[in-house]
Amino acid sequence: MSREILLLVDALAREKNVDKEVVFGALEHALAQATKKRYEGDVDIRVAIDRDTGEFETFRRWHVVPDEAGLQLPDQEILLFEAKDQIGDIEVDDFIEEPIESVDFGRRFAQDTKQVVLQRIRDAEREQILADFLERGDALVTGTIKRMERGDAIVESGKIEARLPRDQMIPKENLRIGDRVRAYIQRIERNARGPQVILSRTAPEFIMKLFELEVPEIEQGLLEIKSAARDAGVRAKIAVFTSDKRIDPIGTCVGMRGSRVQAVTGELGGERVDIVLWSDDPAQFVIGALAPANVSSIMVDEEKHAMDVVVDEENLAIAIGRGGQNVRLAAELTGWQINIMTAEESADKSAQETAAVRLLFMEKLDVDQEVADILANEGFSSLEEIAYVPITEMLEIESFDEDTVNELRNRARDALVTEAIASEEGLEGMEEAMVNFEGMDRVTAGKLGLAGVKTMDQFSSLAYDEFGAILALPADRARQLIDNAFEDVTDEEMKLIDLKYDDRAKALQAKAWSLAAVK
Repeated sequence: MSREILLLVDALAREKNVDKEVVFGALEHALAQATKKRYEGDVDIRVAIDRDTGEFETFRRWHVVPDEAGLQLPDQEILLFEAKDQIGDIEVDDFIEEPIESVDFGRRFAQDTKQVVLQRIRDAEREQILADFLERGDALVTGTIKRMERGDAIVESGKIEARLPRDQMIPKENLRIGDRVRAYIQRIERNARGPQVILSRTAPEFIMKLFELEVPEIEQGLLEIKSAARDAGVRAKIAVFTSDKRIDPIGTCVGMRGSRVQAVTGELGGERVDIVLWSDDPAQFVIGALAPANVSSIMVDEEKHAMDVVVDEENLAIAIGRGGQNVRLAAELTGWQINIMTAEESADKSAQETAAVRLLFMEKLDVDQEVADILANEGFSSLEEIAYVPITEMLEIESFDEDTVNELRNRARDALVTEAIASEEGLEGMEEAMVNFEGMDRVTAGKLGLAGVKTMDQFSSLAYDEFGAILALPADRARQLIDNAFEDVTDEEMKLIDLKYDDRAKALQAKAWSLAAVK
């Protein structure tokens, strides 16, 4: 029997041109599968073949799991306390093994299990081919479309077969069997049929790799593509940077008479490419990303990772772009939320925010409008800032002396403590779904609770002005918050809740509160 095993392993290794260890592993798997058929349950079997003699042993084994976890797979698991009765120093995730009778290995067995062994060998071959391919570090695949499967293209590149899904093809491109195609390796999927390379022609990384092929300075390390954003087949933006002052990064990517950028555009089906100069100054980067629109001013909100970009009426349409394309791509390229507005809209927003902050300070600090305005004009927007910023910053305010600063800081701290206590009171009797709602903070929940809003049904029925009043916000500001939240609701969600546009306030309370924690 042992001789037959060694002969079979040797023959299959030579026939399939694979390492003997692969065949041994496949044979052990086949023997284990055959042994499992003797049991009714889904038992765990391990077979070990001696590589020198061909002798093999068979074991049934149990995985040691924590006592509190319980048995999820009773035929394969054992609780830790039971395992310790057998092996004193055993630990969780170890295995207990019990020798059992091995199956009879003969010619009939070899014939019956040959397909199982061959399939394991084929899987191992595919894994090895894929490993060799990935080891080269190639991010792009160039191959021929071998066949089409349900709209997806199967691309053959050497010994590798990769899948280009329909949704990863550039819109309106008509790929057919026999066409040569180039694509980016998006991911590797592993399933029952073995590893599958998934390609993409719409990923931002694809355009970055195409420029690497066309621009030698990138490969040489003289130029770097920092990020990219695409509306596949229509328009793209890439951000480039160089620390070498002798190099014009944009001109280098464009090439002589546009040759380099045109080569990339041709591969992408005529996709227009904007080349933007990257900057470590986020505001400057966003201004460049919005080109060709001219920006009048920009306000950065680090906490929300957002920017309000002001443009004049002539540049408004350009900045937004057709269907919002330009601002959307700029946001994807920079990683910042970008809000485009006119000077008038910016002034209105600023006035609303100042009014909300003024009202907050007058109410919570018990000061008059003049003091509240001084704090707001100095950039303070919350009680926490007044209570905990370094005292030296507040002493720099010309209108305040040291006594005034200390009094304001003490009042702010007292107000925060009072607010925290009140919030806890507001949480009493609140529906658990409200408290544990994703993103809900205890302060906001407490304010809602103090106003008598303690269930999701009550929360969803709030109107704009009621919502704003609870959070000490003007009705217009509450409406704005809810309208902003509306952008996150998909068409499918709107169909499910079956609400008209004018009823969005009721539909969006669950999303709006996360934006409403504005001091």
